[in-house]
Amino acid sequence: MKRINKISVILLALVFLPVSVVAKENGRDETVRKEREYIRSGNKLYEEKRYADAEVEYKKALSVNPNSNLGNYNLALSLIKQSGGTNPNAEEANNPLKTATELLASVAQNSKDANLRSQAYYNMGNLAFNQQQYDQSIEMYKNALRQNPDDDQARENLRLAQLKKQEQEQNKDKNQDKNKDKDKEKEKEQDQNKDKQDKQDKNEDKQQQQKPQPQQQDLSKENMEQILKTMQNQEKATQEKVNAQKPQNIRKTGNQW
Repeated sequence: MKRINKISVILLALVFLPVSVVAKENGRDETVRKEREYIRSGNKLYEEKRYADAEVEYKKALSVNPNSNLGNYNLALSLIKQSGGTNPNAEEANNPLKTATELLASVAQNSKDANLRSQAYYNMGNLAFNQQQYDQSIEMYKNALRQNPDDDQARENLRLAQLKKQEQEQNKDKNQDKNKDKDKEKEKEQDQNKDKQDKQDKNEDKQQQQKPQPQQQDLSKENMEQILKTMQNQEKATQEKVNAQKPQNIRKTGNQW
């Protein structure tokens, strides 16, 4: 891990190296002269760590020659330096690292100078590496070596990116295994809770079955006896009332004639 941090520092140190103008004057002498002056001025400011001022000079060079690969390359480096080179949100709109990457890609595609193309790919590899985009950084370092097979630093960074990708994949597998274990544990806990609830439901059913039920039969018998007794009392009372209303027989006494 210490080795990775050390090489990462080297990556940042090597990425910011503005390139001097090597174009020869031709029929566009005045244009070339102005472009060279602005780039040289920008390089001087860059060396003084006045990166924002260097950016202005490089943009002036591009205003004279919009197709200047050197201007685009050095402008990209000034933007990287101002951002610190490690912003993880390079895909956001108006992000200087996103702009720098686009400028370097343009140089890599359009420059006729193999060395400049190699440096552009190399720096794009560094940007991708610092954002932990190891697949992309590996491809960029390979492109840099295709342009310049003697670039030992690109080769070393390529190896580092491959190691970091391997480490990233191992960590990803570990996290997946850990998530699977968590899912299994959660599923086990759910099964245990379900078994517990099933047992509880069974106990409740058993207790319910053992609970004394209302004696419907006995109650009905009692009711019937009460009703029968009541009917008997009513019948007796009715009979007594009828007997009371019958005419009484007169009993005669004395001698017969």
